[in-house]
Amino acid sequence: MAQQTVDIPRRPAKPAPSNGAVKTASAPRDVSTAAHQAFWLLRITFTIAPILFGTDKFFNWSVYWPDYLAHWINNIVPGSGQDMMYVVGGIEIAAGLLVAFAPRIGALVVAGWLFGIVINLLTKNAPQYYDIALRDFGLMLASLTFARLALAIVPARKSGALPKRPW
Repeated sequence: MAQQTVDIPRRPAKPAPSNGAVKTASAPRDVSTAAHQAFWLLRITFTIAPILFGTDKFFNWSVYWPDYLAHWINNIVPGSGQDMMYVVGGIEIAAGLLVAFAPRIGALVVAGWLFGIVINLLTKNAPQYYDIALRDFGLMLASLTFARLALAIVPARKSGALPKRPW
């Protein structure tokens, strides 16, 4: 049997679509703008959320917060569970304000605080609060991401490499 060679015409290589982004030359600018916008979204979120939840610890509008306190914590702190929630609320409000005025420090404080909340929830009537602990673990990772962005964005804004606002 004879072998035949078939030439298949090849198409010229086209660059892969860039999901709507502009040309390659401006890609670093697009990335820095996106990072700057992500920084501000996380900064606003991690300022408002801790202040709101901290305020709620004083009034128990959304839930009765002492129910979420692990018994071993309640046994080692003086006072009642509600007294502890007053302290927790004050710390959360302070953490939100710290994010607003010093995001490089505040983001790490919020991440550490969320880690403590995760530990509290994992040790409170296991596995009843695992879903909330998982949510707070995700928030902790978002706060760590925010901290990383803050370490890059804040100095770039101060040096003038980035505008004060991304919009």
